[in-house]
Amino acid sequence: MYVIAGLGNPGAKYENTRHNIGFMVIDAIAEKNHISVKEKKHKALIGKGMLGGGKVLLVKPQTFMNLSGESVREIIDYYKIEEKTELIVISDDVSLAPGALRIRKKGSAGGHNGLKNIIQHLGHDEFQRVRLGVGEKPSGFDLADYVLGHFDEDDKVLIAESVELAAEAVEVMIAEGADRAMNQFNKKGTGLKE
Repeated sequence: MYVIAGLGNPGAKYENTRHNIGFMVIDAIAEKNHISVKEKKHKALIGKGMLGGGKVLLVKPQTFMNLSGESVREIIDYYKIEEKTELIVISDDVSLAPGALRIRKKGSAGGHNGLKNIIQHLGHDEFQRVRLGVGEKPSGFDLADYVLGHFDEDDKVLIAESVELAAEAVEVMIAEGADRAMNQFNKKGTGLKE
């Protein structure tokens, strides 16, 4: 079984903010595959279903971003998941342009507190992740204020497209493997700003 954890912050005031793009991807996967993500368990909202020919557990940690690892660790232990191959984490990335998408099989947190906390709880950084660009913070902006802010009108179309693309990418990761998904979705020159 794959655990697909989209990172974000719970509560209406954080809906559709840059930091909640992981939740947005989980919602897109859930809607497309008729999976209800409403069960409260393991400090998260979870939903079980099928995706890409495999069983999946969709996860929206409810611990707030900086403590995402608490929920992810609990789920991995409970379901006995092999986190290096069966965990996929979806998060925002300020170093990628809005609409850009990057799939990796391991790597540092890159300054992302949610990823940092997951790495801390797992004791390693070897897990698959899908990073969605939300754009660099403008100079003079506080990073926290920026990622907790809403998307600019100009970016909304790009973001909606990248959320759908990320949902597709996760399906390919499960059906055909991360390498195949990386080849297909980590393309340069697709009209995205780099």
